[in-house]
Amino acid sequence: MVRTVAPTVPFPRRPLPASAGELRLWYEDVLGWPTVRGAPLRLAVGVRFDVLDLPAEAGGTALERLGRPCGGSSGAAWRRFPVALCGGRMRLLVAAGSAEELPGLLEWLDWGAVELDLVAVGAGGVMDAPWPSGAVFGRGGVLGRGAAFGGDAAFGGEAAFGGDAASGGEAASGPGAVAGRPLPLGRGGSQGAAVWLRPPGPERDVEASLPTLSAMGTRGTEGDGAGPPDLVRLVNTVATQIHRVRLRRAGAAAAGADGQPLAFS
Repeated sequence: MVRTVAPTVPFPRRPLPASAGELRLWYEDVLGWPTVRGAPLRLAVGVRFDVLDLPAEAGGTALERLGRPCGGSSGAAWRRFPVALCGGRMRLLVAAGSAEELPGLLEWLDWGAVELDLVAVGAGGVMDAPWPSGAVFGRGGVLGRGAAFGGDAAFGGEAAFGGDAASGGEAASGPGAVAGRPLPLGRGGSQGAAVWLRPPGPERDVEASLPTLSAMGTRGTEGDGAGPPDLVRLVNTVATQIHRVRLRRAGAAAAGADGQPLAFS
């Protein structure tokens, strides 16, 4: 009788998490994004991109609406540009120079007189470098794509971003920050580490996917979804959702104070 013995196969090693140094090299060498010296790791804004900083609840609803097929558009362009989360804040990457356009754009869209929890960060500003969710480095020290780098992130609307919960976190900051009539920032709530909700691709041509003012009324040369998203439409949709969230919360607070059920939706 021959006795067989199953060979001992070691369990696969768990990949080591990315270190701050390796992540810095990925941003600088792979993406070509300048970083700022010191810790925590931060990205220089206004060189390759600007940032729109807003409550995550409003941002999630805005992106979900923009990504829907509408009027012959597949909405593909709205599902490509990078988006990050930090605590209760969402950071949308837009074309460099967009921060300077925001005040005039809000006026032109008739949002200038409305108090909005919206901040644009441009040249001279900084943003905490988001960590790709679950990102690891392979044998060659190159950041692996993994699940965090695969395809488009799904946006589940308001429920996915905390519903009516108070937004935590802080807005991106620095000399380049331009307020779009913001509410007081840094309210109660924990500030989580910045992570990519929709990370940038591995190439250096991130600018091609960023919302820009020059995209207004244009289409990509290769058809629908091939060109960059329209910054005007993005700002108008984001402002609308920020205002709706604020009105709903104000209505809920008033109803709670009066002991009456909430009628506003």
